[in-house]
Amino acid sequence: MQDPADEFAAIARDIASRTQAAGVRVATAESLTSGAIANALGAAPDASEWFQGGVVAYAESVKRSVLGVTAESVTSTQGARELAEGVARLLDADATVAVTGVGGPGPEDGEPAGSVYAAVSVRGKILDAHFQFDGGDPSAVVHQTVRAALEMLRDALPR
Repeated sequence: MQDPADEFAAIARDIASRTQAAGVRVATAESLTSGAIANALGAAPDASEWFQGGVVAYAESVKRSVLGVTAESVTSTQGARELAEGVARLLDADATVAVTGVGGPGPEDGEPAGSVYAAVSVRGKILDAHFQFDGGDPSAVVHQTVRAALEMLRDALPR
């Protein structure tokens, strides 16, 4: 599999262009993707001007103690929304993207493999989505999640 920073470069360039035009600072909160979204964003043009950074919150305790997730299940719509809000506060960002889910190959916390929750927040407006990817291959789930998250962020940013 290609490095997400290479494969997703066109989407990241669009995000860079939109954030710079709007004066928006971006941050990520990632669970199952373990920093792959931040990797793609950090390789985009002039990232140091608009990308604040990211938090890889793989462990539930990190999601709760660092990012303030209170949802009963961290693998949920509410969990993704709270990750997005928490990283915005923590890293002083205007726009955030957050993902949490089950990479597989088996189910976890009552969710099937490939179940992914994502949220994007832009200046306080939050959008969320639930994806059900084929959970047979964890690396494929991560790959699909990175693409979906980057596209969600790009589409939520002002043109």
